[in-house]
Amino acid sequence: MWKRIYQWIDERVHLEDVVDFLGKKYVPVHSHSVWYYFGGVSLFLFIIQVVTGILLLLYYKGTEDLAFESIHYIMSKVEFGWLIRSIHSWAANLFVLAAMIHMFSVYFTRAYRKPREITWLTGMILFLLALAFGFSGYLLPWNQLAFFATKVGTDIVRSVPVVGEPLLTFLRAGEEVTGATLSRFFGFHVAVLPGIFTVFLAIHLILVQRQGMSEPMELESAAPSTKRTMPFFPNFLLRDLLLWLIVLNVLAILAVFFPWELGEKADPFAPAFAGIKPEWYFMFMFQTLKYIPSHVLFIDGDTFGVLMFSVGGVLWMLVPFWDQRTKRGERSRFITYLGIFLVAYVILFTILGYLS
Repeated sequence: MWKRIYQWIDERVHLEDVVDFLGKKYVPVHSHSVWYYFGGVSLFLFIIQVVTGILLLLYYKGTEDLAFESIHYIMSKVEFGWLIRSIHSWAANLFVLAAMIHMFSVYFTRAYRKPREITWLTGMILFLLALAFGFSGYLLPWNQLAFFATKVGTDIVRSVPVVGEPLLTFLRAGEEVTGATLSRFFGFHVAVLPGIFTVFLAIHLILVQRQGMSEPMELESAAPSTKRTMPFFPNFLLRDLLLWLIVLNVLAILAVFFPWELGEKADPFAPAFAGIKPEWYFMFMFQTLKYIPSHVLFIDGDTFGVLMFSVGGVLWMLVPFWDQRTKRGERSRFITYLGIFLVAYVILFTILGYLS
């Protein structure tokens, strides 16, 4: 029966061409092959985000009066609603973590080198969009913590030179965080960002399929007879699916044993929480801004910090174009040490942020 169904579909959409294409694709096998799987894990967690987000959207109301109540209804009245919301929240954090690991693994293996510069750029855009997903979705429950964390987070935008004030007004849909801000963030989270993300994800996946997996630099000049490879289909794909299953189990354990709390409804007139902090993936930047003096030369401290992170982010995104030694096929110790420093910096300042 399955053979007849396959033949019926194949006669109409030519599945055999796809199978032949996948059968000719090979994945390099070496000591760093494990890092290849984190791109697939990121994709899997994004799919979970989409599915659980759609389920939540069936009951969620994105207005100031009903947002908190709709989440409370989902968690208390809808069958398994608490589980879906908890999975959505935990998957968001694991998605950013997997994307961050994938980004650094590509960096350290120099997989951004020619001809994969555009793949790196689209991947960086996807990572920034993942952070935007987290920031916009944080406000949607409309609880006290989300309200004041969003207020603090958007206040930092004010420090951007020239466009800070207009950008702040655009994000908040006004001067303050209000119900209009909630509606705007809701629109960003469920419509604008998913649309942009889907376009860049399609480009990124097409480039990966066209270019294949990047080999480490030391293997490029090796004799073909000494290189080990693995068929993408079914060998690599089955291993990828196995890892997806493991991630799904980890996600289920987190969602069941550490369910996401709702807290109290946002009250703009209530005093702000003491020591309010952002999500962990923004913590290192938040903690850095706390250490910067109120004025650096003639520049405001927050403005200096925002400029520093902006310039650093642009340089990081453009690393395929200024890393000249990698272009020549040479190892650059500076690139390696820079990556190690950034990983240590992010981890250290994140820990300090939670301990302070």
